Amino acid sequence: MEYSIRKASLEELDDAAALFDSYRVFYRQAPDLEKGKAFLKERLLNNESDIFLAYADGKAVGFVQLYKLFHYTKLQKQWLLSDLFVHPDYRGKGLSVALIDRSKQWSRETGACGLMLETEKTNDIGNNLYPRCGFEYDGQHNYYHWWG
Repeated sequence: MEYSIRKASLEELDDAAALFDSYRVFYRQAPDLEKGKAFLKERLLNNESDIFLAYADGKAVGFVQLYKLFHYTKLQKQWLLSDLFVHPDYRGKGLSVALIDRSKQWSRETGACGLMLETEKTNDIGNNLYPRCGFEYDGQHNYYHWWG
């Protein structure tokens, strides 16, 4: 299958928003294309995230979204691989791996020390994919959330 991956700008906002909405539905959120589109637009306008889109058959079929963090022991920039999604019709064709590889390349291009991510314990696909892509499971830390 022929595909290409490119960094998203506001010109690709509609493509990114459609995939982002499907991604959120995958994580049991109500669909809200316009709210998601506004969210992504704000991230892009404020340079708060970088999004890469995978195109195949003339349409956007997958994306990854990265947020800049800073690692306290390495004293370097690090990227949070926050969102990764491939349309169900295009799964199993290597696009997730290609998007992860592009994220690794972006990490090197920007002088970052690496990538980190988290996923649900029930995400069997992701929990098998990430170790195959060179990610190491961190059983040393607990992750907590505070929703104010």
